[in-house]
This record gives sequence, C-alpha cells and structure tokens, in this order.
Amino acid sequence: MQQERSINHRPTRTIRVGTCSIGGDAPIAVQSMCATRTTDIPLTLGQIRLLESAGADVIRIAIDSKKDVEALREIRKETSANLVVDLQENYRLAADLAPFVQKIRYNPGHLHHHQKSVPVADKVKFLVDTAASNDCALRIGVNFGSLDPDKKEQVNDPMETALQSAGEHCDLVEACGFTRFVVSLKSSDPRSVIKIYKRFAEMRPEVPLHLGVTEAGMLPDGEIKSRIAFEQLLAVGIGDTVRVSLTLPDEEKDKEVLIGRKIVDDVKAGRFRSVPEFLDRGLNVISCPSCSRVENGAFVKLAQEVKKVTEKYQDKKLTIAVMGCRVNGPGETDEADIGLWCGPNFVNLKLGPQKVGAFPYDEVIPRMLQEVERIVAER
Repeated sequence: MQQERSINHRPTRTIRVGTCSIGGDAPIAVQSMCATRTTDIPLTLGQIRLLESAGADVIRIAIDSKKDVEALREIRKETSANLVVDLQENYRLAADLAPFVQKIRYNPGHLHHHQKSVPVADKVKFLVDTAASNDCALRIGVNFGSLDPDKKEQVNDPMETALQSAGEHCDLVEACGFTRFVVSLKSSDPRSVIKIYKRFAEMRPEVPLHLGVTEAGMLPDGEIKSRIAFEQLLAVGIGDTVRVSLTLPDEEKDKEVLIGRKIVDDVKAGRFRSVPEFLDRGLNVISCPSCSRVENGAFVKLAQEVKKVTEKYQDKKLTIAVMGCRVNGPGETDEADIGLWCGPNFVNLKLGPQKVGAFPYDEVIPRMLQEVERIVAER
C-alpha cells in the first residue's frame, strides 16, 4: 500500500518490516493497532482485515500473556499482514511470539517490572537476539506516560527523561550489533511531540522515526492534534512512519489509517491545515486510543460522555485525562488536572497524582463534574 515518497526527508537508515520498508527513500508507512482482545481470534482477524482494507502498512497487536501468544499463533495462520507486537511488562514473551510477527515494540519504561535483578542491558540483548534470530525489526517506544521511574527521579523533566532513555537504548541495541530499529517518543501534547522529535533527530539523524501523538483522544480533536504535530515534522523531513491514536469504537478503527494517510498526502501536496502553534488555551480532554489493553470496553463511551458533559467549560484552562488501561493510565492522569483511570469494574478518579476514590462507571461522571466545578470556581 506504500506510495512513492515525495516529501523531503532525512537520509536515515532503511529498515525492513516484512514487506514494508521504513526510513531512507521508502514511502512514509501508516500504522494502526487492533483494539480487540487478542484472544478473541475472529474479532481480531476482522479488525486486521478492516485496517488492511483502509491501507495499513503495519498493524500492531498487544501481547500480555501466554494465552495471547497462542491466539497470535492462530491469527498468523489466517493473515499475511505485517504484524508488530506490543510487548507489555513481560519482555520474556518475545521469544514465544517472535516467529509470528515482523516487528517487536518494547517500552524502556517497562523493562524494570519483571526480573528486577537482571540488568536492563541484558534484557535488551535478549530482545535484540530474539529479533535477529527471527528476522524481526524492533521499535524502541518511549512514552511520556510510562517513563523509566529511576530516570524520572534523577532528571524530573519528562522531555529530558525521554530523550535520555531513547538515546541510552539506541546505544544498548547498537552495542549488540543491531541497527534494524525505529524510535518513537510520544506525548499527548503536540508541542512536546514536535520539540522532542526535532531534538532527537539532531542527536541521532540516522535512526528512522515513528511519529505519534499518544492519547490524542476523540474526533475531531484527536485528528487536529496529530495533524499539527505530523505536518510540522514531516514538512522538515522528520518522520518515517506514522500512527494516529484515536479513541474510537472497534468498528471505526480504520479511521486511524484513513486520517493518517490523508495527513501524509496533504503534506506531500503542500496542503497544510494546522496553525503554527497548538493553542490549547481552554479545555483539553485527552484520552488514550482504544486498543486491546483497555480494561473495560465501556471506556470508549465514558470518554465520549466526558467530552459531552464538559463542553460548557471549553473556555476554561483545564486538562482532563481519560485513560483505559494500566500501561499509561497512571502517568498521564498524574499530569492532568483531573484524571479518570479506568479499571475492569471501577474508574479511579484523580486530581493530579492524588486519588479521590474509585467509582462505578455509571457514577463517576457526576463526581467528576463536582471536581470540575470546584476547580473552575477556584481559578
């Protein structure tokens, strides 16, 4: 589905992900992620086909258990799509799933969870050796919402922590003699995304980059945030593959691909729709993309309801984060004025890093609005 590249670009390495090439002179690849539970094989296959039909070059699936790996084995029998697996805390699962995918994504901030006595360098070597022996590429996926806790304590600046983490892991991977990798440095703030990718591109000009505004949220805001970041980066040659992260119902997940490809095409044609700066002077509702890590499918409807009931506060400087899983939920809600971190049965309502309480899905909105009105009154 990749098309000829006509956007000016940095002369990065070119890496192969199955039938897709990323970096160098290769066209900009568009990615998405399945929102279905991986163990639901028919639904996941249906979503893969939906994303393929929309033009996805690479499709990501989350793996968090042996059951997910067994499901992946069956899924691979029914599709030839370029699959990238999203490793969670258990990096050791890479050895089981690598034969069925073309790329492995790991988050440096998650390598501390398992086998804490094992040095990070040894864990990275395990992932590199696994990828190399199974003809897989790697993505070093740094996310502001789940940074390495040790580095956060030392640096106390998300951008500097993210840059330090990405640079360190590039060094660790290359020390193993492996260069078939891309890097992502994602934030929910388009301005931070623009800034950090420009800085990293200067630090490591040879490394292909995966662009994304994480937790971009619902439409139309999610598209606007992604477009602002992508347009300003792609236009100066930064970015080799993109993923638009939207909170969507499962049956509408193809919009991530369609919007991503539209943004790339617009930049190629010189059509720019974003303003020079992301002017978020008022209400900013961020929500993570619907994906298979979501603890409860009601998360999507909850995010939509939060946006609806807070519309009258559009002119108020307020950030509300609605997060669907344990991966980025703690970090992103810590940074918001009000956070709703969704679990399987209850929603954790937070004020910054402080927890207010846990409420059923059908009771949390009124309690959230009390906090919204209190904060607005105080300000």
